[in-house]
Amino acid sequence: MSLPVIELRTGLPILAVRSYLKPAVPEYPMSLPDLASWLRLEIASLNMQMLLVLFALALAISSLGFYRVVYFISIGYAFSIVAMAAAVVVAFRQDLTAAAVLQNLLLAFWGLRLGIFLVRRELQPAYRAQVAETYQRTAGLSFFIKVMIWITVSLLYVLMFSPSLFVTATPAVDRPASPGSLVQWLGVAIMVGALIMESLADRQKSAFKARHPRQFCDTGLYRWVRCPNYLGEILFWTGNWVAGLVFYTSPLRWLASLIGLICIVLIMLGSTKRLEEQQNQRYGDMPEYQEYVRSVPILVPYVRVFSFRNLRIYLG
Repeated sequence: MSLPVIELRTGLPILAVRSYLKPAVPEYPMSLPDLASWLRLEIASLNMQMLLVLFALALAISSLGFYRVVYFISIGYAFSIVAMAAAVVVAFRQDLTAAAVLQNLLLAFWGLRLGIFLVRRELQPAYRAQVAETYQRTAGLSFFIKVMIWITVSLLYVLMFSPSLFVTATPAVDRPASPGSLVQWLGVAIMVGALIMESLADRQKSAFKARHPRQFCDTGLYRWVRCPNYLGEILFWTGNWVAGLVFYTSPLRWLASLIGLICIVLIMLGSTKRLEEQQNQRYGDMPEYQEYVRSVPILVPYVRVFSFRNLRIYLG
């Protein structure tokens, strides 16, 4: 039995309630005019005009990296997300839903929280040695390499953010009813939980380090997993992706959103591996640390993976 079809204002067909998660696909064989028409619809489904606006915002903010390379992936990262969340809310303010507003508020709050932390850290005298080390490590980068990093990370931020764009840009009358809306709210709930986890982990580690600056943190969430803040970030972006699931109505939407999610997961896995190496250098001579790393999973609680040392990761 054929499924009913709904026409969006963009002209893009999507299958009705019983087929939310299946993007519209062309019938084969296709003539060249049909293929060209299908490609135009695919590109239109991405809302290219707004994507270009978001890309321009990310480029403008991430250009701070030309002053200090690390800003491409730190301050530029955080405030690019804030700017994009604000931009889509303003652009589509006349047709917002509660879930879309909350999703963008969470993204903006996440970016502000990270950005303010990074700026405050820059002002701390204790951090200056690390800044100097990072500067020396990146001083030899050519201008061409910096431009490539700038463009690549700006595009990545847009792809990571794209689920929120697809949600917010869809007119309210074309948004799915239950069960589709339940999937959207599930994604938002994951984002809330992940943000709480990440914030709590950072707070617990900061409080512990203030009391024991030369010790590794093994209290609070760190009793269950060695990198709960990185786990929180992975879950946050996974929640953002889940919130957009029923809005991936074309293969290009699926592709854009999946590239963003996969890249940030790989980056966080790489960051976890790098942190493990740094902590081994710092605390590796302590018997209690060796016991800690043998008994506490590195990233996911109850999953008995204790090291990423042999994991090959090319991002992060």
